[in-house]
Amino acid sequence: MNMSKIWEVLTSFKRFCRLRGWKTSEKEDWVEFDGDYHNFLSTRNVSPASFKAVIMNRKCVVHEGLSYKVVEPSHLAWLFSEVPSKDLFSTVLENSDFSRRIAIFDFSPMLEGKNTCIKLNNTDSPVFHEFEAFLRSEIKATVESFSLSDSKIKASSNALPELA
Repeated sequence: MNMSKIWEVLTSFKRFCRLRGWKTSEKEDWVEFDGDYHNFLSTRNVSPASFKAVIMNRKCVVHEGLSYKVVEPSHLAWLFSEVPSKDLFSTVLENSDFSRRIAIFDFSPMLEGKNTCIKLNNTDSPVFHEFEAFLRSEIKATVESFSLSDSKIKASSNALPELA
């Protein structure tokens, strides 16, 4: 799976949302539900510093007719095509405000031919929970919860091995 595949999945999901009567955009990756914006960011990878900057300075561009406005999304989901750093998961897990607003979806196992998506989603976002259900029902993916004991995540961390 490459970035174009993630964009295809997200485009299909936004079409699904429009059928439910939720407002979405053709060009931007957000869904409006009950007056709140739920923003999706697709990327291969991101540095921990950039990740923190984006989640602390929440901004989402919304196209309205011939103009744009900038809104503060209530929730933010990151869709990764490469294994995200353990630091990103820790950043979300260690801050209760981030944990309530930020979701991480790791699509990298699909690159290895597995039909699995790893998720960290402790949000109350109905849009992100519907996204998980969409992945299961429409993409036929297994959606697994992130675990600190996941060896692939450990391998990407900066931890040093213990000496005996």
